[in-house]
Amino acid sequence: MIFATVGTQLPFDRLLLGLESWAERNPGVPVLAQTGATSRRFRHIETVPQLGQSEFRACFDAARLVVAHAGMGTILSAAEVGKPLILMPRRARFDEHRNDHQQDTACEMARLSNVTVVEDGEALHSALDLAAARGFETPHQAGMRGSSSLEPLLDVIRDFVWSDTAAQGVPARAIPETAT
Repeated sequence: MIFATVGTQLPFDRLLLGLESWAERNPGVPVLAQTGATSRRFRHIETVPQLGQSEFRACFDAARLVVAHAGMGTILSAAEVGKPLILMPRRARFDEHRNDHQQDTACEMARLSNVTVVEDGEALHSALDLAAARGFETPHQAGMRGSSSLEPLLDVIRDFVWSDTAAQGVPARAIPETAT
């Protein structure tokens, strides 16, 4: 199964439509998408607006591949379990977000061996076709490219995203010198 998540706050129809058109051509590959706040209906992918934390984790764990916006929680979860991940960052020019911080995030996270970054539906189709040809396996299972240089940054992001203080906008700890 392919599990797709676009977050829960803003619609991200560009990603969902790209996934829908790929699924139409690949009916033998089940796709489940957490769609967030969209009004669109899809015929070739199973959709749910929102999942609870345990349901989300179960879908994530069951997936052979995750397709997502460039949200840090999804990126960290995929990195921790070595799940192949295709990211399509939201873009301000398409009114998908206030700014292009997801583009910046995706550029940095593309250094991880399990991450592929795409910019549009055509690139998404190509990445999905390649992933399917590989049997949805991550090409560099041994670890992350540049993992030693990224690990301090990932630790800080993990602490921030999953800490109680993150909800209040306060980082759990300062960024170490080696991560800046």
